[in-house]
Amino acid sequence: MKPPYDITHTALNLSLEIATNLGVLEGIQSKTPQPSLRKKNRIRTIQGSLAIEGNTLSTEKITALLDNKRVIGSKKEIAEIVNAIKAYDKITDYRVGSEASFLKAHRLMMKGQLMDAGCYRTGNVEIFTGQHVSHVAPSHSRVPELMKNLFDYLKKETETHALIKSCVFHYELMFIHPFSDGNGRLGRLWQSVILMKYHPIFEYVPIESLIKEKQQLYYQTLELCDKKGESTLFIEFLLSLISQALTELKNDVVVVPQTSTFRLTNANEHFGKNQFSRKEYMNFHKTIASATASRDLKYGTEHNILKKTGERALSKYHFL
Repeated sequence: MKPPYDITHTALNLSLEIATNLGVLEGIQSKTPQPSLRKKNRIRTIQGSLAIEGNTLSTEKITALLDNKRVIGSKKEIAEIVNAIKAYDKITDYRVGSEASFLKAHRLMMKGQLMDAGCYRTGNVEIFTGQHVSHVAPSHSRVPELMKNLFDYLKKETETHALIKSCVFHYELMFIHPFSDGNGRLGRLWQSVILMKYHPIFEYVPIESLIKEKQQLYYQTLELCDKKGESTLFIEFLLSLISQALTELKNDVVVVPQTSTFRLTNANEHFGKNQFSRKEYMNFHKTIASATASRDLKYGTEHNILKKTGERALSKYHFL
């Protein structure tokens, strides 16, 4: 069954803002080296997500751990960070609609911290906010079926935009609470996986750090949606954070107008006389969408910049 939610005017307007920001970001190039920008935002992502769970390690210590340096601190907190680094390092390898891939991510995230890392819980749970119960999760016996339905929604619901589906998945995972621990971490991680599948630029967008800044509102919105029995308000909340994160990303880059000719010239310097596929072209230009890559390659072919061989998935290109 499709999870319960409504697509409101607020959600539609926020989605339009996000699409506009993505279009602007596709048309600019960062003068900051991409590995540096990726590392900076990966640190913010990990620090934000684990700080929500009570981890107190600073971005400086997380940076040191990323660089394989010794860090003084709680063994538990250091282990949490090391696990998160490993889980996020695999983010481009996870398959959005694969439950097995999802369980693998949990196993990496919770290794050495849970006896049942990578497995669904076998007991019932209640979530407390202060002294009162804020959420009673579904019975453990229902978890496998509910998670199968949720992944079916990801794979089979084709009319709903990936932006919306990423927010719905995040909420539903928190509602089902399928693991004995690590649910929030996996919800935030898997939303990023879904968003990166939609557009590669989300590899540079630390949404988790913005959730940390609005942690109280994050939990209040989850609780309110729980009472209403649907995730509409949570969708609006997360879309507003995604839009904010993209706006902040624009401030991290220096505007340099990009055109198909500009990108093809850079690709020519990279590939030389070697053949390459559309996927390889996108791997070189990491911030463009597949539709933009297709337009570039079509332009190059039509203007005798490129020669194309093969059709569809077997198409290859080389510079003339």
